[in-house]
Amino acid sequence: MVELTRRTVLIAGATSTSGLAAARALTSAGARVVAVGHDPQKLEGLGAAVPGIRTEVCDLSDENDVQRLADRIHETRPVDGVLHLVGGWRGGGGLAAQSDADYRFLERSFTALRYVTRVFDADLRASDAGRLAVVSSTTVARPLAGGANYTAMKAATEAWTRAVAQGFAKAARDAGEPLRAASVIFRVAALDGLEERLAATFVELWAADAAGINDTIVDLSAG
Repeated sequence: MVELTRRTVLIAGATSTSGLAAARALTSAGARVVAVGHDPQKLEGLGAAVPGIRTEVCDLSDENDVQRLADRIHETRPVDGVLHLVGGWRGGGGLAAQSDADYRFLERSFTALRYVTRVFDADLRASDAGRLAVVSSTTVARPLAGGANYTAMKAATEAWTRAVAQGFAKAARDAGEPLRAASVIFRVAALDGLEERLAATFVELWAADAAGINDTIVDLSAG
């Protein structure tokens, strides 16, 4: 079993079923979990379901709110891992039905990823085993007209996450040190039924060498 007793891990968008599964898997491995969401009632329920986790209310699409979140967390210790679960689906109806309203809704996930990774980048690079994982979609490899907005945001998410990976590698190379941080993309066709697998795979990232998993894509729908 992976041992994470010295790790602090932030779950962004933690009040989903996947967030619950991840919180349970991480706490079972001994990690300190910071569960972040925008709904206080849902966070309260998550805290009751997984005793011992820390819950934080934050609008992750608000840069200032994310910075305040980081300031609160840094009062205790930096983070060693981030699991980005902010998301949602809107689409259908072909290309003509890809509305601006749906696009703006979906864009919030990418905006949150940008803010969270920027504010915790130094933490992950400084950790002796920093890990970032995001959830993307298998449609990035085969976009459909009815999901153009959704897939465009997932493609942007993947590009940003790969840029984080390159930043990790460059920082280690410039410092003349081994790579210790890794940025990984999880692809799914749909998360329903894969929540436990997602959680377990995320925890297992700490058992892998960073150089072997940085800038990789893991298809959780395969097999």
